[in-house]
Amino acid sequence: MTAKNPSNNDPITGAPGAHPVGTGLGAAGGAAAGAAVGSVAGPVGTVVGGAVGAIAGGLAGKGVAESVNPTAEDGYWRENYTKTPGYKPDYSYDDYAPAYRAGYTGWERARASGETFDAHEPKLRSEFERTKGKSRLQWEEAKDASRAAWHRVERAIPGDADKDGR
Repeated sequence: MTAKNPSNNDPITGAPGAHPVGTGLGAAGGAAAGAAVGSVAGPVGTVVGGAVGAIAGGLAGKGVAESVNPTAEDGYWRENYTKTPGYKPDYSYDDYAPAYRAGYTGWERARASGETFDAHEPKLRSEFERTKGKSRLQWEEAKDASRAAWHRVERAIPGDADKDGR
């Protein structure tokens, strides 16, 4: 999602809600699994298994990537960032946006392994530092915003993936 592409349109088809990273990761994992299963039937089985696995994995990866809608999360936080614990009135949404993004995208990456926010925090910090752009916040100031975004998406998805009771 970018300011020029707020619906996260697919660059090829134009369909809204594209998730090329999730689809690609799912396809790669599915292809490897399918090829391994197909290898029992020989070289042809490996090729067929890899192709079928790539399709199934790509669809699964797209489904996981769509569990958090970055456009909706950005819109929510743009309207509510002043309500975040630790909010500082001298800072704008643009200062907080990278922290929110690290939180809601980090939750998606961590949910498969069941990591809690605290366990995943070093990766969230790294993501924030790498993508913060012109944000004036330091990680210790941004951490509460990232945690709020993490827990918002966690509450929206059924279950308690990180088993922290939230």
